[in-house]
Amino acid sequence: MKLFLKIIISCLFLLQATVMVQISYAGAIYPINQASILSGSLFDIKVELDHVVDPRDINVMMNGKPISQLIKARPDYISNENGKGSSLVWRNVSIVPVGNYQINISVKASTEAYQLSWNVYTTGIKKAKNVIFFLGDGMTIANRTAARILSKGIVEGKYQGKLSFEDMPYSAMIGTSGADSLLTDSANSMSAYMTGHKSSVNALGVYASRASDNLAHPKVETLGELIKRKTNMGLGIVSDTEIEDATPAAVVAHTRRRADKQYIADTLFLSGADVILGGGSAYFKPQSDKESKRKDNNDLMRLFKIDGYAMASTKEELLSVAAKPETKKLFGMFHPDNMDGSLDRLFLKKNTVPQYPNQPDLTDMTKAALDVLSKNPNGFFLVVEAGLIDKFNHPLDWERAAFDTIMLSNAVQIAKDFAAKHPDTLIIVTPDHTHSGSISGVINDVKEGSLREKVGVYADAGFPNYPKANAEGYPEKIDVSKRLAFFYGSYPDHYETLRPKLDGTFIPAIKDEDKKGFVANPKYKQQFENAMYVDGNLPLANDVGVHTADDGLLNAMGPGAEKFRGFMDNTEVFQAIVNALGLAKSYK
Repeated sequence: MKLFLKIIISCLFLLQATVMVQISYAGAIYPINQASILSGSLFDIKVELDHVVDPRDINVMMNGKPISQLIKARPDYISNENGKGSSLVWRNVSIVPVGNYQINISVKASTEAYQLSWNVYTTGIKKAKNVIFFLGDGMTIANRTAARILSKGIVEGKYQGKLSFEDMPYSAMIGTSGADSLLTDSANSMSAYMTGHKSSVNALGVYASRASDNLAHPKVETLGELIKRKTNMGLGIVSDTEIEDATPAAVVAHTRRRADKQYIADTLFLSGADVILGGGSAYFKPQSDKESKRKDNNDLMRLFKIDGYAMASTKEELLSVAAKPETKKLFGMFHPDNMDGSLDRLFLKKNTVPQYPNQPDLTDMTKAALDVLSKNPNGFFLVVEAGLIDKFNHPLDWERAAFDTIMLSNAVQIAKDFAAKHPDTLIIVTPDHTHSGSISGVINDVKEGSLREKVGVYADAGFPNYPKANAEGYPEKIDVSKRLAFFYGSYPDHYETLRPKLDGTFIPAIKDEDKKGFVANPKYKQQFENAMYVDGNLPLANDVGVHTADDGLLNAMGPGAEKFRGFMDNTEVFQAIVNALGLAKSYK
């Protein structure tokens, strides 16, 4: 019996030793599983293991062959990245042969292997000379409906017109989720449009790995970079937000944190973009300037001028310099921060309009960009963002969001007029994500009772009585007696007034230091005695509404637009654009 027990104990020790040797490694690899990669595009490959491993013990196979046979670049080895294990990183690689690629990773003395697959695809011949990509940031269906009602009118249930992009022949529903979350942000979603790769919240042009340096995460080449590397086309970036904000930044930048705005400003200068127009001048001015937000004394405004860019800081300067035949490159900054929306600039004169009264409209910037870029005989790629739609949806300010949706429609009309003379132009209009807004009826001030009883639904709703819009599509008055009942589905604690905020953008909640969260802004209760307190449905850490996972609606026209149909993932939008431009081919 003792001998038998000794044998059992010895076997247990041997089994334990075997288990100790056969370590199981959990890791990650970027690009992620099911990634689609444009043939010839540049990207980084990163393998992360959760233990310290000798690089000689890491075996990476691609389609059954050692990766070194297909990827000639030598990887960087990181022995113990942030104390979490070893990593291998291949920088700026490309794969040209089209097909499916199986990636297998194994570690010597490990019982488990990690595997995933990529698809490398090509494009056809070039169909479009020019691509104009409009992005209504956060634009949801209700924003479009509200803008149509305000700008076109509705009589006996029939709309009296359409927004300029609503008669485009092709459309698609766009899924917006990222690699890390059902709900996306503008950085992640615009990166999908500009790279064809999924990423994570706050990330621009990178896969979010475990690297501690924001600029060290594995990069994927952006559409702006592709165009500048592979063609002689022009590149334009236009936004009414800070030009370093997530959407415009995603055209050229690579960082884990969209808040790296000084780096993004530097990247915009180095990008070679021919036209850059928007807000955010604070990151282009040296630290010594009172408006600057930089942490150094680099004067990017001066560098742009030295580099041959025509400069503009007002609407008048913009239109003047853009029209000059000699202007081939244009840099315009019209606000140190986000620009003001159309409702404030054109009518209310609130927010920062008194301090910056000469800001151009998105239509002015679109026209100026087209004037300059169209001088390039090789064509161009232009991104135009109506970014303030999102900035107003967040604080539940639907009127301002609707007015900027009208402004987007006007800017798209300018592009359509250009395309009528240049039919080799593809135009795309899409949101990057959506918000929770919805129109539930009509508020009628004449109705008796409490504030909520003034909301009419179904047959009791009738129609709003906004005045007929002016020539630009804007009603001259929004504080009318019968208004849209526009409600958001995600919100912080706030006071609902059911009225437009005529004194500035709605601020629904303010910080409560005692409760360490946000509480309803008492300002609106003080202004309106019958304001309704609304208990928020978001965590107390949220002071505004949040994005939703609802699909976005994309519209398109021109050569290559037929690719936009049915339901599409946002990464497939990139694929349709590069296909229209034939970017897997080499053009001089």
